[in-house]
Amino acid sequence: MAQKFSGKYSPRVSKLPKREAFQGAKRSKVGGRVNLLFIVPLPLIWQSFGNGPQALALNLFALGCLLLAAWMTREGLFAQEAYEARKIARHPAMPRKLFGSVLTGLGLAIAGYSANSDFIAPSIYAIVGCSLHIMAFGIDPMRNKGIEGVDLFQTDRVARAVSEAEEHLHAMSNAVKRAGDRTLESRVTQFQQTARALFRTVENDPRDLTAARRYLGVYLLGAKDATVKFADIYARTHDTNARSNYEALLDDLEENFAARNQKLLLDDNSDLNIEIDVLRERLQREGVR
Repeated sequence: MAQKFSGKYSPRVSKLPKREAFQGAKRSKVGGRVNLLFIVPLPLIWQSFGNGPQALALNLFALGCLLLAAWMTREGLFAQEAYEARKIARHPAMPRKLFGSVLTGLGLAIAGYSANSDFIAPSIYAIVGCSLHIMAFGIDPMRNKGIEGVDLFQTDRVARAVSEAEEHLHAMSNAVKRAGDRTLESRVTQFQQTARALFRTVENDPRDLTAARRYLGVYLLGAKDATVKFADIYARTHDTNARSNYEALLDDLEENFAARNQKLLLDDNSDLNIEIDVLRERLQREGVR
């Protein structure tokens, strides 16, 4: 019977099925509409000069308000996407989109006052601008999102652990970009998909957090630190040995994360089967078919 041998110089083959880099990805809400908010206020630059110091100050202040509103809106959409992607999440601490709508109304009011020194037109601009902003981008999530039947303490623990784990994954993405290798970026993305599958399993049943805490904390922190060090070394030297060692680390991490996720899913199925058996026995004792 043929046997597979492996050694120090043997190519390493992952046991996990290869995933596409964008498998399960969704279209981002942060697109052309938000980017347009950074362009529309720019004509205020030309209105600032040639009309005296008061017009200069008012128009520049209005420009700053509108650009800050655009930035707050974009950050609010990013926060909303992260909130919607999770089954257990705390609402954003700062209502960025709401602040963006208020700043939009304020910027339009100041620009209107600069052009027409009364208070009726600027008030109309402020109300219309704030209302249109809310209609276009909505408001921020204002409620914590959890699972029915799970107490708030467990929900908060899971949300905090997943948020910290997502920060480690985000740091890995930023670090591996410094290596300047698109293949490695896709490989890190594939590992992140496996890690997020474990996140979703823990969110579905917060009781699994204890069994997965090392994976969401210690192991991801180590993976982030290893990615930062590898990116710094590979960007300078393009050391193939360092690259192979890093890819082997990603393979080991991905296999372990997938195995832990599968075990948690099997445990959840076992719990379901126990609940079904207990309910059936109770129905039989009561004579119900």
